[in-house]
Amino acid sequence: MTTGVLALQGDSEAHLHALRRIGAVGVSVRTAEQLAAVDRLILPGGESTTISMLLASNGLVDPLAERIGAGMPVFGTCAGMILLATHLLDGRPDQIGFGAIDLTVRRNGFGRQLDSFETDLVVAGLRDPFHAVFIRAPLVERAGPAVEVLASIDDVPVLCRSGPVLASAFHPELSGDARLHELFCDMVAA
Repeated sequence: MTTGVLALQGDSEAHLHALRRIGAVGVSVRTAEQLAAVDRLILPGGESTTISMLLASNGLVDPLAERIGAGMPVFGTCAGMILLATHLLDGRPDQIGFGAIDLTVRRNGFGRQLDSFETDLVVAGLRDPFHAVFIRAPLVERAGPAVEVLASIDDVPVLCRSGPVLASAFHPELSGDARLHELFCDMVAA
């Protein structure tokens, strides 16, 4: 299976590197044609309103909505989580959301750039803690009943799964640990 990484903004190269580390085929996605050629997709971090505008200007909104709606597996990290959530509490009126996972999120809910932090998380299904990097991270205010919370900080979900959708409030690609990319690929294979 080919894993696409949306390469409009954010550190798509770090995600591609993580995929290579686990032996997965990863490709950059910038066009609808490239999106059509992948089996699953990673939506990286960045700035969610900017990513929304770039999705629109690159003609990717409708094709991506169609693929997600048809069940394409997707992993959203940081801003990617915001784009996948069903409800965004503080987004712009024109901000794109795909409603792929039943979460209510708040942009920068963990604080601004100066409030960025790193911590070790206990993740369901992983034997050892996962070192997570939080940069202007979204805060999950509500997770729906069909959402499985895989990791939390003080009862606040930071890694969630629902069907073919995985979403993290942090940047797993910056940890040097590819286990969440492997979890995503294994989740899809299962």
